[in-house]
Amino acid sequence: MRILAGRYKGRSIKTIQTQSYRPTQSRIRKSLFDILGPLDGLTFLDLYAGSGIIGFEAASRGAMKITFVEKQLLFVRLLSENTREFDDGLFKMLRQTAFHHLRDCGKYDIIFADPPYRSDELVELVKLSLEHITKNGRFILESKKGAQLPVGADVRVYGDTQLNIWTL
Repeated sequence: MRILAGRYKGRSIKTIQTQSYRPTQSRIRKSLFDILGPLDGLTFLDLYAGSGIIGFEAASRGAMKITFVEKQLLFVRLLSENTREFDDGLFKMLRQTAFHHLRDCGKYDIIFADPPYRSDELVELVKLSLEHITKNGRFILESKKGAQLPVGADVRVYGDTQLNIWTL
């Protein structure tokens, strides 16, 4: 998987082919970052980070501090391996659940979450995430098309995937 734009454009991110996770497709990533615009100096939280492709793309586009939250040890190791290919000091990795992190973290300019599509905790995830967004910040939830979520999101549909974007 390759970074699409910015200072790290073209760099490869290692993935785990034998695992059943779904990294955000490149066309959806491109659309997401076109919507977000410049990220210069912003803080970015990547929940359910998996391979970390969203956080790495954010770093490439100027985000100054990226926090990856992932509970599966296999993916934490993958994230660690991938971060070695980038500038020191940009990335922080935490092995914990998204909910655990959101209960006692600070605020971020942008929070991106890509939980399993079958998750039944999306409403709670939205509520908690919105409490940790800075003024004028954004929370983006990737979900299956038609997911029932709290109102107020700008919803963009890409095949069977939708991006739900809340701006404070």
